[in-house]
Amino acid sequence: MLFLIISFAPFLRSLLAMKRSGSADLPLHNGAVPNWLYERMGKLGLAITEAILVEYGKEEFLRRMSDPFWFQSLGAVMGMDWHSSGITTSVLGALRRSINPHSKELGLYFCGGKGKFSRQTPEELLAIADKTGLNGHELVRSSKLSAKVDNTAVQDGFQLYIHSFILSDSGQWTVVQQGMREVDAMARRYHWHSADLKSFVEEPHAGVHGANQGLILNLTATDANITREGILQIAGEKPETMMQEIQHLIMPSHHDVRSKDVDLKRLGTVLWLAHDKQPKDFEELLLLEGVGPRTLQSLTLVSEVVHGTPSRFKDPARFSFAHGGKDGHPFPVPTKTFDEVIHTMQKAVERAKIGQTDKAQALKKLHEIAARAEKDFTPTDKLQEVIQKEIEDSWKYGGKTIFGDAKPPKRSKGVQLRLF
Repeated sequence: MLFLIISFAPFLRSLLAMKRSGSADLPLHNGAVPNWLYERMGKLGLAITEAILVEYGKEEFLRRMSDPFWFQSLGAVMGMDWHSSGITTSVLGALRRSINPHSKELGLYFCGGKGKFSRQTPEELLAIADKTGLNGHELVRSSKLSAKVDNTAVQDGFQLYIHSFILSDSGQWTVVQQGMREVDAMARRYHWHSADLKSFVEEPHAGVHGANQGLILNLTATDANITREGILQIAGEKPETMMQEIQHLIMPSHHDVRSKDVDLKRLGTVLWLAHDKQPKDFEELLLLEGVGPRTLQSLTLVSEVVHGTPSRFKDPARFSFAHGGKDGHPFPVPTKTFDEVIHTMQKAVERAKIGQTDKAQALKKLHEIAARAEKDFTPTDKLQEVIQKEIEDSWKYGGKTIFGDAKPPKRSKGVQLRLF
């Protein structure tokens, strides 16, 4: 990619500083999300969002949405296929449907979406601006330019088909958009964030980090006129510094979860705490007494999504061990556990809103205890045994996939749920 960076530099030094906070390469994954999962995704997504707003605020929520690793982890903990492009559409759709009815209260607005809905973004932004007093024309310009850069200024073979603009009532925003490359059934998701904006956008694209795509368009080439025209639309702004390295997530094509896809030490700690160390062993978790080990496993991973630092989301596959995946990987979605997690999260958020933070703090302690326990934890690689145990027990927890309900195994092999 060195040639690409050198060739772009003369053009981009004179352009506006534009920040794209990250991108992700994902295998295309067809198939609709079943209603039984989509409803739960919306409820859990709303509860997670409210928990973040109560604890950290709207700007922090927007920052997290601009992180490709956190976004993929959120989709995995919500029961979506951990590695696929379908997370983008489903997570954004579920959040839009659950958050927008509460936009005035929460101060967050989800605009745009897939296909024709993406083209409605300008009208939606102008309508929100009328209600909030924000500069609607600047918001529309931000939306159009973020799409123009990813679709035109950098021609990497991905054609945008999803554009979602997430806005706070303070004027901060995040863009999550996705392009498709049909030739090899891959999609690329782009994340933008308006934090610390001084003019229009922050940093220019000097290159694209990711798997080698072979020959790509050189903007200095004679036949690059269309692309240059797209870039020149932002050339009128004041120049800033060149691009800082962006985050880039490349997801594998295999559906099953493998040891290389997860941090075994972190996952092993969660399983150990949930299944071998009961909540009564921790004074901080007494308020969660009555929650079973399987629900505690999911709550610990959900707690990390709410309270974890950015460095903890480099292995999104680990979060699929909260609620499985709709295609059965790593195991069927445990709907009973899912509902218990939603109920616990909702109650914690409701109490926190009226100043009773006991349950919210207890949930936060789950992540803190797991993080502390990692220091002295030594895992062994028995991931496939853990997955097999989850599959065999799935029927107990209301396990479902797009193929049907989980059934009791004909023969139990007595596999122990251990990673150590």
